Amino acid sequence: MPDFSQVAFFAAAALVLALTPGPGIFYVAARTLSGGRAEGIASGLGTGIGGMVHVLAGSLGVSAIVLASAELFTAVKLLGAAYLVWIGLRTVWTARRNAAAALAGGAAQPVGTRRAFREGALVEALNPKTAAFFLAFVPQFVDPSAGHVAAQFAVLGLVSVALNTLVDLAVAVAAARVRNGAMGRPVLVRRLREASGAAMVALGLGLALTRRPVPVG
Repeated sequence: MPDFSQVAFFAAAALVLALTPGPGIFYVAARTLSGGRAEGIASGLGTGIGGMVHVLAGSLGVSAIVLASAELFTAVKLLGAAYLVWIGLRTVWTARRNAAAALAGGAAQPVGTRRAFREGALVEALNPKTAAFFLAFVPQFVDPSAGHVAAQFAVLGLVSVALNTLVDLAVAVAAARVRNGAMGRPVLVRRLREASGAAMVALGLGLALTRRPVPVG
């Protein structure tokens, strides 16, 4: 198992990376702007679960197998990209439907925290870029001479996931404040929701264009 000083040094480095704006932060912000703080927090917790899937897969060697196979990497990548694009398009459609319902005197229909949680978990679990990150970053802090390499990987990976999740939750709270400030302006709310959906579509297209990391050695 890694010692305390090693974990502390890793946590400091992982926190810097967690605070760096990336796809996860943008996804949680977009989900929050679309559905509110509860959905944003749920999606942030969901991406945390998805991150844990990559930690487990990495410690068991599954991620290395996926990244080593061009076919598997492409399949996972395209599946995750298609799912993210579908969520984005649905968000745009829902924003327009809710706007029309509001004009007709109806009520908006939120996605709900359960679905937001589930979608966040799937989006992160189907992102091979996260697997590549864990396999490139975490092993730098693993000490083979200490033994239990898989356990070391799991511990450090969970620390990284916890930090990423905390940052995502903070982003959800901040984005919710922006959304609440716009609630009195229906047209702006619709634009925010449409923009959040477009951001998800852009993230999906970006994921689809991701290239498989070239194996070293």
